[in-house]
Amino acid sequence: MKIVHSWLTDLVPVGDDVEAIADAITHLGLAVEDVKHVGSTVPGVITARVLKTERHPDAAKVHRVFVDSGDGVERHVWCGAFNMQPGDIIPLATPGTVMPDGRAIEPKPILSIPSEGMLCSARELGLGDDHSGILILPEGTPLGVPYGDALGLGEEIVYDLDVLRNRPDAFGHIGVARDLAAHLGLALGGAPTALAPTSPAMSAPVEIIAGDRCPRFTTIVISNVSVTASPDWMARRLAAAGMRSINNIVDVSNYVMLETNQPNHAYDYHTLGGGGFRIRLAHEGETIVTLDDVERTLTSADLLICDATDRPIGLAAIMGGQNTEISSSTSVIALETAWFEPMGILRSVARMGVRSEASARFERGADPYGIDTSIARFVELLRITCPDLVVHDGMVDARSEAHLPGATRITVRSNRVSQLLGTAFTAEQISSLIEPIGFACQAHGDDLEVTVPSWRPDCTLEIDIVEEIARHFGYGKLGKTVPKSTQPGGLSPLQQRRRHLREVLLGLGISEAMPHPFLAAGDLERAGLAPEAVRLLNPLVVGDDVLRTSLRPGLLKAIEFNESHRRSGVALFEVGHVYPPSNDVLPAEYEALAIVLAGCDATAAMTIWRELVTAMGWGARVDQSNVPVGLHPTRSATLSAGKDVVGAVGEVHPDALDAYGIDERVAVLELNLSILLAAEPKIAQWKPTSRFPSSDFDLAFSVPDSVSAEKVEKAIRQGAGNGLVDLALFDVYRGKGTADGTRSLAYRLRLQAADRTLTDADVAQVRDKIIAGVAKLGASLR
Repeated sequence: MKIVHSWLTDLVPVGDDVEAIADAITHLGLAVEDVKHVGSTVPGVITARVLKTERHPDAAKVHRVFVDSGDGVERHVWCGAFNMQPGDIIPLATPGTVMPDGRAIEPKPILSIPSEGMLCSARELGLGDDHSGILILPEGTPLGVPYGDALGLGEEIVYDLDVLRNRPDAFGHIGVARDLAAHLGLALGGAPTALAPTSPAMSAPVEIIAGDRCPRFTTIVISNVSVTASPDWMARRLAAAGMRSINNIVDVSNYVMLETNQPNHAYDYHTLGGGGFRIRLAHEGETIVTLDDVERTLTSADLLICDATDRPIGLAAIMGGQNTEISSSTSVIALETAWFEPMGILRSVARMGVRSEASARFERGADPYGIDTSIARFVELLRITCPDLVVHDGMVDARSEAHLPGATRITVRSNRVSQLLGTAFTAEQISSLIEPIGFACQAHGDDLEVTVPSWRPDCTLEIDIVEEIARHFGYGKLGKTVPKSTQPGGLSPLQQRRRHLREVLLGLGISEAMPHPFLAAGDLERAGLAPEAVRLLNPLVVGDDVLRTSLRPGLLKAIEFNESHRRSGVALFEVGHVYPPSNDVLPAEYEALAIVLAGCDATAAMTIWRELVTAMGWGARVDQSNVPVGLHPTRSATLSAGKDVVGAVGEVHPDALDAYGIDERVAVLELNLSILLAAEPKIAQWKPTSRFPSSDFDLAFSVPDSVSAEKVEKAIRQGAGNGLVDLALFDVYRGKGTADGTRSLAYRLRLQAADRTLTDADVAQVRDKIIAGVAKLGASLR
C-alpha cells in the first residue's frame, strides 16, 4: 500500500520528519519497506500528439507511431504499446534523454528504420506502477513542453507499506492516519462536511436479488456535473499512489477509495437502463465487456450489477462495464457505494484471473457502515471542480439486514492480557490504548467488554484485541521472559523414522538430491507417466506450472545432467511430496521416497529394498503381475501391503531413458512414505548365529512366463522351512534350451540348522520338498 505524505498530513498533523514518521508506522506493525520521492520530472521528456500509427508487415510486436511535438515536424517512433490513437497526447522521450532506470534514449533503428525517441508509460516516468500502456495525457495539454509542467507535477514523498490481510483498514489513508494519531496523541481530521441533499427528488432505485452476496447497496443521484480535469494536487497524489488521472469524476472516485478504503462507482445516469439497479448472480455462460475492453464469460457463482432492465453493467466489487462509463458528455451521475460478501468476490477474482483495486479491498473486508461518510467525501471533493452540482433527495439505501454483519463484542480479561504480553495491564490502561483507534470499551471489574469498530472485521477473538494492545503499547516496551518447559522439544516418532531412513540411505552410499519440485509440460510423459496433473495458474517460474505426481522425472533429469558432464553410475534419492490429481478439490498429496541407481539393474533395486525392510521394519508383497507405468515390463513390480500399494521396484523403461538421453540402465525404487512411516515398524527379532556348518546348493527351474518370480520364491521358502537362511535369484535366462513361453530362473540356497550339522539326507529331503512345491506352479527342474 502506498501512503502519500502530503495526503497523510491532511488527515493528521504528523509534521515533516519523514524518517520519524516511517519509524512510527513500522512501530505500529505496518512495515515501511521503502520511502520514495516520486513526481520529479525527467529532463528531455516532452508532450507530443499522435498523428497516425502503422503496422509494419515484418514487425509483430511493435508498430510505427508518428508524432508532432508542436514544431510541425513529423517524428517517427517505434513502440510496443498499442493503447494510443491519433489525436492522443503522450510523453515523448527525445534522443539523449536519460530515463530514471539509467537507460539512455538513442535513435536506434528497427528494420533499418530509426526511432526518434521513446513513448513513455507512467512507470517509466516514475509516476506509479501502471505499465499497461503509454501514459495518455489530458486533452488540451500543450505540445512541446515538459510533461511535468503540463501535468502540474510536483515531488511527493510516498511510504511503501507491507500491509497484511489482517489489516484491511490500512488499505486506506484514513486507517494509517488513525493509527498514527492514536500513537502520537494527535487529533484525527479529514471528516467530510455533512451531506445536504436538495430538491427536486431524483433517485436510482435498487433491487437486490442476491442478498447474501450483496447485503447493502446505496445510490444517490448527482446532477449539474461537468467532466473536466482534476486539480493538480489530486492528480499528483493519485499518480504518487500508482493511479493515472483520467477525469474529475473518475479521479474523485479513486481518491475516495484510497482515502477511506471504501470503493465506489459512478455511472452515467442517462445510460442507465430504467434509471435503477438490480444485483443478481450471473447466468451460466453470460458475458460482459468490462472497462478494460475484455469480454468476460461468467458462471452462476459470479455477482453482477445490472441496470433496471436487467442488462449487466458491472462485475460487482471487481470492475465496471463499458456501457455506462463516464464520458465527456456526462452531466448526471448515479453514485453507487456498496458492501459485498468477501469470499464470493475472492472466488470470482481467482477464477477470472482479474484483480482490481476495488476487489483487493472487498476481498479483505470493507466497512459496511462507512458508506455514508464516503458518499459525503465524494460530494465534497467533486464540488471543487463542479461548484454548481446538485445532490438530489432520494438516496436509496437497500439492505439485506439478515446478511449484514453486526457489531462484534469481545470480552477482554486484563489478567489474560498481562499473561500473554508479560507486562501487567489494568482495564483502564487497555481502554486508553484501544479507544483512540475506535474500540469502544465498557469495564466490568478487571474485565472489559470491547465493541469492535465496523472497519476492523479482522478482530473476532480476544487474542486479536491483545495484538492491538501490544501494537499501541509498543513491542519494545513489553517485558522479556524466557519460557520454561518441563518437557523439552524433540522429534516425533514419525520424524525419527524419517531421519533414520535418510541415515540408512546415506550409509548405503546413495546421495540425497533436491531437484526443482515443479515440472514443465511434457516432463511426466517423458518419464512414461500419465500426463494428468494439477497445474498452477501463477507459477514462480514461467513454464514450470505442473505439480509433480512422481519424484521420478526430477531424478531422471539429475542423471541426465550428470551423464552430460561425464559422471556415470550416480546413485540418488529424494524425499518429497507428490500431488496426484483426484476427484476432490485438493490433489491426493502424499510424502514419497524415490531412489535411482544409474548403471544398475532391477536386482540392485531389490537389494536396496531388502536393506530398507531390515533397517526400517517394513514389509510388502512384490507383485510382478502389476507393473507400474514407466517401468520395464519384465523387470519391475508393485510393492503392496495388504490392500495398499506402497511403492514400485525395478528398472526404468528404455523408452523413458531414451527420452531423457540416458545411456545407462537405471534401477528405481519408489515408496509411499505417508503409509510406511506412519505404521509402527516390526521390532527386529534377534537370531543366534548357528555354530554348525551350512550347506549351499543351486536349483534352476523352467518357469512359465505367466508365473512370477515372487511366487517361485514363496514356494521355495515354504518347501525349505526354517532351515533356509539365504535365498538369491542369480540368473534369468531365455533362449536356446528353454521352451517358448518359459524362462529359466536359477536360485542359490543356503541351509543351516541351529542345533546340528545337516546330513546329505537332510539336504536331499529339503531339496525334494522344494522341487515338489515349485512343480505345483507348472515349473520343472532343469
